[in-house]
Amino acid sequence: MSKPLTLVSHLLCPYVQRAAIALAEKNVPFERVVIDLANKPDWFVAISPLGKVPLLRLQRPDGSEAVLFESNVICEYLEETQPGPRLHPEDPLTRAEHRAWMEFGSAILGDLWGYETTHDAEVFEQKRLALAAKFERVEAALGTGPYFAGKDFSLVDAVFAPIFRYFEVFDEISNSHIFDALPKVNAWRKALAARPSVRSAVVPEYPQHLREFLRKHEAHLLALA
Repeated sequence: MSKPLTLVSHLLCPYVQRAAIALAEKNVPFERVVIDLANKPDWFVAISPLGKVPLLRLQRPDGSEAVLFESNVICEYLEETQPGPRLHPEDPLTRAEHRAWMEFGSAILGDLWGYETTHDAEVFEQKRLALAAKFERVEAALGTGPYFAGKDFSLVDAVFAPIFRYFEVFDEISNSHIFDALPKVNAWRKALAARPSVRSAVVPEYPQHLREFLRKHEAHLLALA
């Protein structure tokens, strides 16, 4: 009998959440090992080529261990190998479009990093405007919902759910007004937040951990409270 999959994680990492959501949607049993990226264990450094999470540790047919890194690679592997609901469209063109929007989600996370960590008011506003512009593009791409591609949950949803989770905390501190004129995005946010796989992708203390992260970085966002 093969060992269960192990997801090497960090408490706040949105890329880990993608993989955790995909595992939950596929109903795949897995164990989670949480590490501190500020104090990486030697065993983690030895098996993580990029020094980042997530990692997925799994057993090959011959009993040896394989380690997958990069969240989209992990999600694609799960889609190709695990039973359960399909998380990618069957049509090749639509599937390629979904992969492109997954990359767009990663670009949003790049702006989000600046938004949440900068000390500088001008940089903060630049990032806020960049995020607003990106979400306007998302608004234009959405249909009737409730999910990105309609009634079926997909890997695009798994990518965007952790992004929206940030704003559940950020907008309690200071309303970004990024979503004010985006009804489709707001409906999508609400649908994702209610999804069991999304809720279970983080620990219940996630908001407190995120606020502590902001304090450690002396984030400008906190000055707006």
